[in-house]
Order: sequence, then structure tokens, then C-alpha cells
Amino acid sequence: GGLPCCGEDPSLERHFKGHRDAITSVDFSFKKKQLASGSMDSCLMVWSMKPQMRAYRFVGHKDAVLCVQFSPSGHLVASGSRDKTVRLWSPSFKGEPTVFKAHTATVRSVHFSSDGQSLVTASDDKTVKVWTVHRQKFLFSLSQHINWVRCARFSPDGRLIVSASDDKTVKLWDKTSRECIHSFCEHGGFVNHVDFHPSGNCIAAGGTDSTVKVWDIRMNRLLQHYQVHSSVVNSLSFHPSGNYLVTASNDSTLKILDLLEGRLLYTLHGHQGPATCVAFSRDGEFFASGGSDEQVMVWKTNFATDYGDVVKPQKCGSSLNSSFCFVLQTVSILEQRLTLTEDKLKECLENQQKIIQNKTN
Repeated sequence: GGLPCCGEDPSLERHFKGHRDAITSVDFSFKKKQLASGSMDSCLMVWSMKPQMRAYRFVGHKDAVLCVQFSPSGHLVASGSRDKTVRLWSPSFKGEPTVFKAHTATVRSVHFSSDGQSLVTASDDKTVKVWTVHRQKFLFSLSQHINWVRCARFSPDGRLIVSASDDKTVKLWDKTSRECIHSFCEHGGFVNHVDFHPSGNCIAAGGTDSTVKVWDIRMNRLLQHYQVHSSVVNSLSFHPSGNYLVTASNDSTLKILDLLEGRLLYTLHGHQGPATCVAFSRDGEFFASGGSDEQVMVWKTNFATDYGDVVKPQKCGSSLNSSFCFVLQTVSILEQRLTLTEDKLKECLENQQKIIQNKTN
């Protein structure tokens, strides 16, 4: 188990069966009442977190649904598909969705801005596009990637966009000037997923080189580099406290990384075959995962007992920054750690692990 300060181990709360093919994406509504999932079976499902409540199956996409996300208000779910469209559904009843042809190829990613006003989409047509949610008005396109774009996200303050591509880069964009501020080129393979740290100061990405990397976007420097998975990293999600990162991989595991300590905290074996997607709830109490095994699983976080105090929206700036002030302190330590050879690093981590186990025994 983890350190005594970290509460208990995460636990599997429930799992949802209903999809008929691999799960591609999961997302919680803001109040945790519902969980949305997308699948290669071309359906979007919305599950109730209350026991005995029925699930809704949304049919309409003509091909695999690759991404789903609730709007901040919870009144809409956006889905993107191989059929090149984005659909906006009302999760509470079976109304007709709003459909718009967003791209000229597969839509891999949809994400709402935190004010709920804008939507960013990413596609195999190599572009990132920004839209208004109201009337789905096309605003602009970001087109410097030279291969499929797998993921795009707004920063918490909505001023930046980050995108991840099969061109092996992660690009950071200024939403107002629409210019690429920086390209992070450290990945050794396609980059499947990227997201902003809740503070907005850092990003994390994972991909086909099996690594997870964390960069500081104020200094554009690599802060942390985790080699904990033995296969492709498909998805990742920051805990709202900013202190943990959960990852999902083709090696069938979910892993929880402790960002303050810079180490692996838990490895979770839930899925048979690849774990394809993972996401924390907005308050961090739960996280959900999906796999090629057609299962959607909901886990109770347990280890982060502090989430209630940390995630008060009004305190957002100060508490998240203080929890992330470790970045500056540990940059030098991390840089030393990054210069070690992988074997040496492994040895270091094993020793750390032994010390921790001795402390907990």
C-alpha cells in the first residue's frame, strides 16, 4: 500500500456493462450523478451513479464514438466520432442531438472550456478547431500538426490550448493570437493524450513510447518523466488537487503517480486487456476507467483524503499553486534524476520503495 498519510488504497466501487465493443472514453458530470462513456460500438452511454437507476444509450453516430465529455453545467454531453461529426446530447432525456460536421476525417477529441462557452475538437485531418457551443459556430482552426491530432484541451483559464499528435509533438497554443507558443518534442512515439494540471502551469502527456511526461509550460522544460508502463499509454487524468495523476495503458493496468514525490503510488489491475481511458470525477472522489474488455469501472479514490479541502473553487488559485510550489523546489532534484541512466533510476526507485515499505511495516 501507499504511505500512511495517503488514506486507504483505491477500491473498485462498481462496473457498468452495456457496451458491445471497446470503451474509448469516460467522463463524469460535474455533480458526479452521471458517467458518460463512448465506445467502438458507435454508442454513447450515460450511466447513473445512483444504484438501480437505468442507463441511457444514445444511438446516432454512424461509426465508432472516440470521445465524450460533459459540459461544465452537465446539461450537455459532447461526442466525437469516426463519422467526422460532433454531436451534442441532452443527457437527461432522449431528445434529438445537435449534429455538426466538425472535420473532414475522424474526430478524436472534444473538450469544453471551463466557462462552457467554447468547444475544441481534434481530428485525423491534422487540425484542431475551436467552436462556440451555442449554435456551434466555427471560430478558427490550428493547423501546424503534420499528422493525426489525438487530443486537444483548453487550459483551466481558457487562454491556452494544448494538443497531442501522431507527429510526436505536443503543441501549446495561445487562443487569442492563435499562434503556437511552443512545441514539446521529447516523445519517442505518437502522443495519445495530453491535459493541463489544475494550476494551469503544467501539462502531462502519454503515448506509444509507454512514457508519461510532465512539463512546466512557463519555462517550457521537462519536469518529470515516468517509465512505469510496459506498453502504450492511452489516457491520463490529473486529480483536482494537482498532486496525483492516473494513467491507463495497453499493459492492462491503471497507475496512480504521486507527483509531489515523483513516484508510482499504485498499480491497479481491473481490465482484461488494454485499459483505454481514465478520468477523475471533478472533485476527485472517484475515477472511472474503460477498456477493450467492454467494461466501464468506477473506482473510489480513497488515497487522497484531502480532496474536500483542496477543491473549493473560490480558493482555486491559491491552494492549487501552493500544492504545486513543489515544482520549483524539486526542479533541481528532478533534473539530477533525469540525468541518471534508466538502470540507475530503477535502482533508485526500488530503494525508495524499500524505504517506504519499511516505514509502513
